[in-house]
Amino acid sequence: MSALLVPPSRVCQARDRGVTLRPITAETYRAFLATPDGAALGAGFLQCPSWADVKEGWRAQLLGWGPDPEAGALTGVALVLLRQFPGTRKYFAYLPEGPVADWNDPDVDGWLDPLLEHLRSAGAFAVRIGPSPAYRRWDAALLKPLTGPGRRLGDVLASEVDPLGTAVAERLRARGWRRCGGDGTGEDGDAQPRHVFQVPLAGRTQQDLWSGLNQEWRRNVRRARKEGVEVVVGSAADLPGFHRLLGITERRDGFRLGRSLAYYERQYAALNAEEPGRMRLYLARHRGEVLAAHTLITVGRRAWYQTGASADHRREVRPSNALQWRMLLDAHALGADVYDMRGVPSTLDPDERAYGLLRWKLGTGGQVVETLGEWERPMTGSANHALHRAFQAYLNRR
Repeated sequence: MSALLVPPSRVCQARDRGVTLRPITAETYRAFLATPDGAALGAGFLQCPSWADVKEGWRAQLLGWGPDPEAGALTGVALVLLRQFPGTRKYFAYLPEGPVADWNDPDVDGWLDPLLEHLRSAGAFAVRIGPSPAYRRWDAALLKPLTGPGRRLGDVLASEVDPLGTAVAERLRARGWRRCGGDGTGEDGDAQPRHVFQVPLAGRTQQDLWSGLNQEWRRNVRRARKEGVEVVVGSAADLPGFHRLLGITERRDGFRLGRSLAYYERQYAALNAEEPGRMRLYLARHRGEVLAAHTLITVGRRAWYQTGASADHRREVRPSNALQWRMLLDAHALGADVYDMRGVPSTLDPDERAYGLLRWKLGTGGQVVETLGEWERPMTGSANHALHRAFQAYLNRR
């Protein structure tokens, strides 16, 4: 994978702010994320340099901006993935759950404009970003009694509306950005889940976490313990078994990730080469057989349950509940502020198949969080607008 598409000498500078944007090395990027200022921005694993090595078919750039990016004096960074439009030398630029920026900055243009100018110079005809601020939150206790036929998250008054998320959305709209999938509750336009489920960990004890589980979850964790389910951390050698279980899960639950074993092997190798233990594979064994396997990713003070898989038989011993409880405790022990269980559907209709996933995660007592989702805009110029429309049609046909 190409690390840079433009010469390192190319520099974009914001007027009157002394902010320079330019390509940086992976070492400089990681060093910034490890500083207090960088860590405070809460970068996700999709914005770590290692993610560039996971995504095949994309070129990658690592960018940084600040007073002196080359010397490590940074205020923000971005991993940009670039997909070439067939038959052209133009690129679609994608920043998954990025850039890693201070969205509280009232002068968003001070760093966003140089970013767009750099990408335009690199041949991008359109850009998609995933701003980090949350938009709305619903406590699990609020949602449980409000399910019903045809009901969706948007029908329920949120427990909290994030003023920063609202402000960022208004700023982006004013600058010509469009929210992918629109402003409703649908997620069809987003590559990453718009609604995620998070369990707060900061300031809580293990007893607090246990008390936060609902009665069914506590009963299932106890059942797994009584039945002798053993939870262990596996290794790369266990990935084929995990992938086999994932295929079983996809067929049973009616979804298709479409990810190969090679994808997970590449991800496991890349993330752990960047930081040992960044990606872990947890296994639940019963009578010597692996019945479930889940992956955990940690970056800074955040932890994510990424993918889960389980067998069709002996589900009554509750291996997945045992796995999640162990992963929750490990994330807490590692000092994570939040345990992110990733995507959930927006339906509150118990008759819809997808609701089962939300119901299962609600049992941990956390929150459904609606992120700002992904935002997209073409570069200026009729040719870029035409390429953007053509690229959207191309993706819809794939």
